Amino acid sequence: MEKSKILYVTQEIDPFLIESEISSLVRKVAQGVHEADKEIRIFMPRFGVINERRHQLHEVIRLSGMNLIVNDYDHPLIIKVASIPQIRIQVYFIDNEEYFKKKFLFKDAKGKYFKDNDERSMFFCRGVLETVKKLGWMPDIVHCHGWMTALMPVYLKSVYANEPHFSGAKVIYSIYNNDEKLKFSKNLDAKLEFDEIPISKIDIDGSIGVNKLHEIAVQWSDAIGICSPEIDNSLMEIIKTSKKPLLEHHEEEQTIDAHQDFYDTVLSENGVLA
Repeated sequence: MEKSKILYVTQEIDPFLIESEISSLVRKVAQGVHEADKEIRIFMPRFGVINERRHQLHEVIRLSGMNLIVNDYDHPLIIKVASIPQIRIQVYFIDNEEYFKKKFLFKDAKGKYFKDNDERSMFFCRGVLETVKKLGWMPDIVHCHGWMTALMPVYLKSVYANEPHFSGAKVIYSIYNNDEKLKFSKNLDAKLEFDEIPISKIDIDGSIGVNKLHEIAVQWSDAIGICSPEIDNSLMEIIKTSKKPLLEHHEEEQTIDAHQDFYDTVLSENGVLA
């Protein structure tokens, strides 16, 4: 029997960044799913704070080399890979000199969010999808973690809707209660329109805050995960109104089993044997 395939797209994972709610959960769940004999791939950005020598990152030449156009400018896509030694799982890194060389994650030394976080998110999401195509790998589930992946469901359900590698995949978006003051630029709609995303189907009005990003992801995803003990009440109402399959927040010791069960449910609904 062919293994079911789970693609993790995350802004953080332990041990490559300082431990956080997102990095710890993704590491724990991915390891549990891998040990349960599902086939997985993990992607994250190659932030400048990641020590490449310590973590033994190296470029994958056969996957690198293409250019992605973001906001009418060409940006080289570089793919690197490293392993989580204790569990022998590879992690793929999306890299670009302009977007990810900064020695910070999302804010500068003064605590101000980078003005190009929107383009960094767009480049990351598209970079993942183009790399997965090059790998010739067809996921059954694409599980997105964190606001930096919020546009991934939009790309999958619009620009890549007819792409055979993803046409059968279910998209899960997991919400975390962090970066509440984040805002994307006011011309995000023009940047998305350049990527041929149907912005008429997205409620964009002015600058985009993190809750609006979550709301967009909820709208375009097949299922939702809550990964923080508390999230904004209005956002929770939107999630409930969507009536989409929901993975509630669980205590740490229940997280792996809860995710396994949720995946099995989503896979069975998709006609895939878990």
